[in-house]
Amino acid sequence: MIQQQTYLAKWKQFLLIFTPIVITQLTLFSMTFFDTTMSGHYSKEALAGVAIGSSLWSPLNASISGLLMAVTPIISQFIGAKKLDKVHQTVQCGFLIALFLAAFFIVVNTFFVPFILAHMGISERVFTISRHFLIGISIGLPAFFLSTVLRSFIDSLGMTRITMLITLMTVPLNILLNYLFIFGKLGFPELGGAGSGYATGMTYWFVFALTTVFIQSERSLRSFHLFKLDFIHLKKLKEIIKLGIPNGLTILFETSIFSAVTILISRFGTETIAAHQSANSVCTLLYAFPLSIASSLTILVGFEKGAGRLAEARSYRHIGMLAALFIGTISGTILFLLRQPISYLYTDDPALATLIMAFLVYAIFFQFADAILSPVLGALRGYKDVTITSIVAFIAYWVIGLPIGYLLSLGKLGPFGFWIGLSTGLFIAAISLSFRVRKTEQKIKSLDYK
Repeated sequence: MIQQQTYLAKWKQFLLIFTPIVITQLTLFSMTFFDTTMSGHYSKEALAGVAIGSSLWSPLNASISGLLMAVTPIISQFIGAKKLDKVHQTVQCGFLIALFLAAFFIVVNTFFVPFILAHMGISERVFTISRHFLIGISIGLPAFFLSTVLRSFIDSLGMTRITMLITLMTVPLNILLNYLFIFGKLGFPELGGAGSGYATGMTYWFVFALTTVFIQSERSLRSFHLFKLDFIHLKKLKEIIKLGIPNGLTILFETSIFSAVTILISRFGTETIAAHQSANSVCTLLYAFPLSIASSLTILVGFEKGAGRLAEARSYRHIGMLAALFIGTISGTILFLLRQPISYLYTDDPALATLIMAFLVYAIFFQFADAILSPVLGALRGYKDVTITSIVAFIAYWVIGLPIGYLLSLGKLGPFGFWIGLSTGLFIAAISLSFRVRKTEQKIKSLDYK
């Protein structure tokens, strides 16, 4: 990354950072997409089991990734300030946190998840599928969390094409493993929906190995000596945790609200769970675009903030907001016009497809809410102002959005009431944090002036 002087040059640099990130995110999210669609074509029970398992794993996945990605704005600001010697210790601390979290969640999955599943009111068959799906995922947890730190390091340098290439190389393997384990082909055990969990866990290890090879083979990355053991810097460890916990909580509150809705919707039956999960996986795939804009702004805003160029950082935020609104409009239009063919990607059952189409109409609201919210979150992370985001997220999603959704679900709207509640929470968070980012920039400007 370098300082760009003109608005057009900033757009080009933004797109150079954004394009590989969005390809990476789309590819990563496609793993969930293929888990869902391939399980759905195996059986409704397999689809419901994967839906329940994903509803427990996804919020933890996203929130812990959010915590570990605190490495990104820290390193970006070091790069902007030309303090390259501090990058190594940041990554080393990230590794330590990653390994601790992996061990912790393996224990949680072993001893506590069965208890949670047993009290969800699901059938024994769906319970078994969900349980083994999560066991399969847990196999790859250490690799997944370590890879997240390495990806954050690479992206913070603006070398987002490397993570894109790594991800593009791994998804075909995940699809193949899904096919082998779900349907029991070529002598592999036929595990149904649970097989997608084992396929994903194995893929995580492949991603970690490939990322390590890329770093060691690229001279500019190898020069940081990331894998050379060093003393742990407690001050840096505290900084990552201090920045990462609010960041992770913000993501946890947003993703877990969808998981909570999946659990609450279970009272409407297996078919409704399957339709909800199918529509939600489409939203997850489309969310790759605003999420990638947020990640790009974290890198670019952090870089300019580290260099002491607030006006440049603000320009990138404006670029990100325009891009997000344009993409949100396109995504909403696609959902409306193509909802029927999209629904038949998940099932051959006409009744289930009709239910999926109904959910997709309500999903349009998500696209516009995320178009406002995501660039703001990305900029705030770049400024390392994240504490307020977790508070706003909790209030908007859990105190306002979920109760509204629950009340609406008791009436004629049924399960669709929850999706209206979710959209309400997203819009409230987006508007609130839009005011916050402006206040943060004013504060930084006044401090720089002094």
